[in-house]
Parts: sequence; C-alpha cells; structure tokens
Amino acid sequence: MSIRKSSLLPGTNNWVGVGALGAALLATTALPSMADEALADLVENVSPSVVTIIAEQNTAPMPAQGQDLEDHPFGEFFKRFGTPEGFNAPQRGPAQGLGSGFVLDEAGYIVTNHHVVDNAATVTVRLSDERSFEAEVIGTDPLTDIAILKIDAGESLQAVDLGNSDVIRVGEDVVAIGNPFGLHSTVTTGIVSAKGRNISQGPYAEFIQTDAAINKGNSGGPLFNMEGEVVGVNSAIYSPTGGSVGLGFAVTSNIVEHIAADLRDDGQVSRGWLGVSIQNVSPEIAAAMGIDASAGALVSDVVDGSPAEGILKQGDVILTFNNEPVDSSSDLPLLVGTTKVGTDSVLTVLRDGAEQQLELTIGQHQSASAEIDKSVDETVSGTALGVTVAPLTDSNRSQMGVAENVDGVVVTDMAPDSPAAKAGLQPGDVIVKLGGQDTATPDALKAALDSEKTDPALVLINRGGNQIFVAVEIA
Repeated sequence: MSIRKSSLLPGTNNWVGVGALGAALLATTALPSMADEALADLVENVSPSVVTIIAEQNTAPMPAQGQDLEDHPFGEFFKRFGTPEGFNAPQRGPAQGLGSGFVLDEAGYIVTNHHVVDNAATVTVRLSDERSFEAEVIGTDPLTDIAILKIDAGESLQAVDLGNSDVIRVGEDVVAIGNPFGLHSTVTTGIVSAKGRNISQGPYAEFIQTDAAINKGNSGGPLFNMEGEVVGVNSAIYSPTGGSVGLGFAVTSNIVEHIAADLRDDGQVSRGWLGVSIQNVSPEIAAAMGIDASAGALVSDVVDGSPAEGILKQGDVILTFNNEPVDSSSDLPLLVGTTKVGTDSVLTVLRDGAEQQLELTIGQHQSASAEIDKSVDETVSGTALGVTVAPLTDSNRSQMGVAENVDGVVVTDMAPDSPAAKAGLQPGDVIVKLGGQDTATPDALKAALDSEKTDPALVLINRGGNQIFVAVEIA
C-alpha cells in the first residue's frame, strides 16, 4: 500500500493509503475532459503548419577597441587599456538566430517577424517533419514587424487560416505554438489579457496581449483562437528577466492580413497618408475647446503638400474616418494606413463646435527608412545613445513627410542592443529634442547628451510626420 501526502480526507488529520477506492477515484479524475480533447485536437491539426526559422548572418570580426570584447580572455584588459599594436581580433562564426513562423498558404508563403530575418544573409525554414528549405525573403515591414518568406517544398503545404482579431474578446482562451529556445513545436496556453495594446512600436502596429508563455524563439509564431485560426503573430514580451512573466504581445491578424497581401504583391507595403500631426483630446483640452467628449484625434499640424492641406485645419477634431469611429489618436493611423492609396475618403470632424463631413483622397505614405540621404552621416560618438545620425536634408524631408518647420537629425543606423534601440527608436526617426534641448544638428545632439542630467532622458522624435515622446536610458 503506497502513501500519498496529497490524499488527505476531508474532516480528518490522518494520512490514508491509496486503496482500491482511492485508485478508482484517481483514475476517474485523470480522465481527459472534453476541453482537453478539444485542445489536443486543435494542436494536432495546426502543428504541421508551424515552422522554425533559422536566420544566419555572415561571419563578422570581433568588435574594435572600446566595444564588446567579453568573448576574449583578455577582453576586460583590452577594454580598459586598448588592444596591442598588431593585434588580430579573432573572427566570430556566423551568427545564427532562431524564430518561428507559420504557413500562410499551400504555395509555400510563410509569415514570421521582421526582426527574426532582418539583415540575415540566408534564411532557412524547417518544417514540422524536419525537412529544411532555403527561403526567399519576399518582403518585410519594420513598422509592424512582419515578414513574408517563400519556400519551394515541391508539394502543397498545410496552411492555417487567419481569423478576425477584431471579434476576439478579452478572457478568451488562446494557444501559442513556436520554438522557444529552439524547442520546436512547443505549445503554451493562456487567455487574451487585453486588446489594442500600443507598446511604442509605431503608429501602425496594434497588439493582442496574452499571458500564454512566450519566450525567445517564439517570435514570428502564431497565436491561435480555439477555432484553430491565427489571431496574432507573437512578436514581443515585457520581461525584467528575459523570460516569460505572462506579458506577451502579438500583432493582430487583421493587420497581418493587410501587410501580407501588400508584401506578396510587390514586396513593399503601400500605406495611406493624410499628412497631419495628431494627438489625443484630453479632458483639459476638451474643456479649453468647449466640447463635451474627450474623444477623437486633434489635428495639431497639417503638412504642406499633403492630402489634408486645404481640407483639414489645425484644431479640427477627427471623429470618424470612413464611418469608423476614431476614439483616440492611435485609431487614426491604423485606419488611414490600411486604406488603399487613391481612395476617396470621408471624415467627420468637429470644427468650431459643429460637426462637418469632409472628403479627401488618400495619398501615399513614404517609408521613413526608405532612401534616407546618408551622404552627410555623422556618427554620434562618445555618447550612450548608440545611433548614427544625419542632418535633416530636403531630400529626407520629402521622403519621410517631415514638415519644413521641424528641425532635427535623422537616425540612419543604430546598434541592435543600444539604449536607443531598446527605447523603440528606428532608422528614419527624426530626433527633435533631447531633455528639452533642440537637436537641429549632430553637434547639438552631442551637446544635449553631454549636458543631460536626467536618466532616462525624455526624447521628442518625429516619425512619419507624427511627433512622439520616448524615454531613453543614457547612463
């Protein structure tokens, strides 16, 4: 007779053995429930569509003096006193990153994250049956962190369906499948913790928050609803430790559907553009404007030459866009960005206390990172930002939709693990102010950093014509 410390009878303080009755009770409780069966069936059905992404970069030399030499036995010495003359830095092997993805259709199109394949020399897709194929990167979109790959498996692949992320509810069960730490086909479950999360990844990405365990290697993998439909692409976690703490974020499937279609068409994303700077209508602003509701997007500036010029005015409050409500300023970029360029659109605005309907034609948004003029790059050295910046030229203004009255420096490159990157800055961002000081030139940025006493520093950036604040650790 075995003894189980967990088998304490109600109303007694005695441990009892697991006899025939106890064994029968244990057998009964161990039987799988209908919910367990349904979950197992779901996982069995969709797992063949989940893939491993292996992104490999070219061999790179060890960092130069003053950079990370921790892999070398005298790394700390070299960092403090410099490398000896004639020292040949050892070569790193090819850097390899692992992520996840899923089959979008049977022709071999694969969805994953932009950051999984960014700057990769070669990308390999490993299917659930362990077959591997070199992938072609059809296109990527840094602003939503989505990438589309294509493989030729010589046969039709099992694809999954994209669900409607708009109808999923907080509290619904969800399932994440991916390859955390290289452990392929790992399944975790949780619920939808929140919808419409903005995690400072830009105006065109919207996230589902979930407490399903998501870790390094899950990036690019699918988040399923209980119908077996993909409702999100797992992209980020918030964690003070680097591991899952129940705060995972997935790009919504409705955004993925739009981005995937654009990338498959020509490898690029075509976004609609109004050409306005907007902000939320706070209760204080609403009171100052003499309006009742603190909803909508307040137009703070109109870009010259934009579709909105001559139609929208500074001080307008945009209430609806093509009959879709604009409850806050974060709603409008998503609505406009997913509208086809050239579409005649109708906006309801509040102007001078009265509602009006205005019509305009949606323009083409210029990618912030496309064709940045780098001819006059100046590296911001000796600072803790970890960015390379260039003056804001007329060419850059035109490409990025930055108004003439905005001064600053353009971020052209940054170190992957730099404070700027961790704070969410991106190539193409215009640094307008740091700590309240103007940063119209690279020298002005250096001076602002040298004199900044607050950590983190408050940085004002202009991204695609919209100005936002970010906090950057500079110590």
